[in-house]
Amino acid sequence: MNYEEMKEKLEKYNQTHVLAAYDRADDATKEKLLTQVERIDFEQLKELYHMTQTEIKFENNKIEPMPYVDSAKLNEEEKKKYIEIGENIIRSGKLAVVTMAGGQGTRLGHNGPKGTFDLGLESHKSLFEILTDYLKNACEKYHVTIPWYIMTSKDNNRDTVEFFESHNFFDYPKDGIRMFFKQGELPMLDENGKVIINEEGIIKEAADGHGGIFEAIFKDGALEDMKNRGIEWIFVGSVDNPLVKMADPLFIGYAAANNYMAASKTIVKAYPEEKVGVFCKKDGMPYVIEYTEISNEMAHQRDENGELSFGEAHMLLNLFNIQTLEKIKEVKLPYHSAHKKSNLVDEKGNVIIPEKPNAYKFETFIFDAFALIPDVGLLRGKREDDFAPVKNAEGNDSPVTARKLYEDYMKRNGMIC
Repeated sequence: MNYEEMKEKLEKYNQTHVLAAYDRADDATKEKLLTQVERIDFEQLKELYHMTQTEIKFENNKIEPMPYVDSAKLNEEEKKKYIEIGENIIRSGKLAVVTMAGGQGTRLGHNGPKGTFDLGLESHKSLFEILTDYLKNACEKYHVTIPWYIMTSKDNNRDTVEFFESHNFFDYPKDGIRMFFKQGELPMLDENGKVIINEEGIIKEAADGHGGIFEAIFKDGALEDMKNRGIEWIFVGSVDNPLVKMADPLFIGYAAANNYMAASKTIVKAYPEEKVGVFCKKDGMPYVIEYTEISNEMAHQRDENGELSFGEAHMLLNLFNIQTLEKIKEVKLPYHSAHKKSNLVDEKGNVIIPEKPNAYKFETFIFDAFALIPDVGLLRGKREDDFAPVKNAEGNDSPVTARKLYEDYMKRNGMIC
């Protein structure tokens, strides 16, 4: 694409503000901008912007609670059966692990990938090292090297790879970390539907959400590598949860024994207004309603046992059979919009730092893939055993709360932090 072709494309979609600083840009920036404009689907962006103006409603859908199994209420015979099945899968080399680590630690006041964040333990272990320790223990226990695939982003891939290299991959087996692969990105739009220009003078793009893992895992060859290694089950979890159990034999055995092609370990909501997505059935198919979409009535609804009817929270603790991933790759997941604060450069070259949300980011969510699967197994775990999120600098879901949950868990289980 040359300049005239770029200008024509931008004029067609009323995005010519992109060229405001083109004449002042250096050759490298001009080249980046040309490449972006050529690649970006502005027709899709127009549709995504219209979506931000539409309220999500469920009046025409049948929404009902989704059944689950509480792991704490399994009898010893059931637990033993599931654990044996799960351990055989792990031991036979049929499990792979994917960690979603595309985020930066900006909200934590950390300059770098979130996985490099020091949780504040006496050992000063980063989130990456904590996850590596867990996998190393599993490898030692089951006499196998579990293949590990780490999804990064354009912004943090280089820093992530260098961090692992500088720490000798935390002594994980040499052929264990199979690859670092990048998730996709989409341009951000302002409140008028215009693409945002960043301080570099190019279009600002943001990671396309944790649902982007499906496209990325196909595009960059991770799925093909798994198939070549005889993998049958893939656990997908997030880097910002130091209690994530990536090789949980009970969870794996539960899914395999019940012939689920996908499963999710859930945590019961702490209270009705907790800002988490919850599982339900939408028109008979598995679905997750985000906290921004659920009605007040649904959030407070309780069953005959006094428990929240819609209380099974999705916590990014997911397990997929590899055959399911083959099906998902044929389908484009829907996008969701998030109203965010974003620095931008106006047409006069001024950097605008907003005090309130001023931009839209578009994401796909991993749980939207569940709607493609007739039956998804839900296994309820325990918050104190499975979920210690590091999301905010202070307050709930902060390094302080995560560190306490992690330290308490390690002490209860006689392990060293």
